[in-house]
Amino acid sequence: MVPTARPTAPRRDRLVAGIALALSLAMSRWPLRRRIAAVRLLRGLPYASHARLEALYTAVLAVIPSWWPGRVACMEISLATVLAAALTGRRARWVLGARFLPDAAHAWAEVPGGAVGRDISDAVDRPWMPVLTVP
Repeated sequence: MVPTARPTAPRRDRLVAGIALALSLAMSRWPLRRRIAAVRLLRGLPYASHARLEALYTAVLAVIPSWWPGRVACMEISLATVLAAALTGRRARWVLGARFLPDAAHAWAEVPGGAVGRDISDAVDRPWMPVLTVP
């Protein structure tokens, strides 16, 4: 495994992202239907800008602890990004998607201006298809 450079983010964004990541990791033990219900509670907030969502996504990536023994993958990172936006008074959609050949699942966050965490570089001919968008 080749070590990669950790992204950097402003201190305030890292603080919000740290709280959101802790909430996301705690919520990862909940059934999916309860996580979806929790994110649906945010539907009254105005959408974040795409630039702000990218900044929060970068901050979440910057605060992921290297010592964490459990899973911190796309589901937890995208949920933390949505929660970080909510902690700043904005919202983003939490999207769960899939693709075929090979079958794979993925999660990302998006606003009307674009998405973050939606990796499309590995297979342009096999795009991620949204299966569930919350809220």
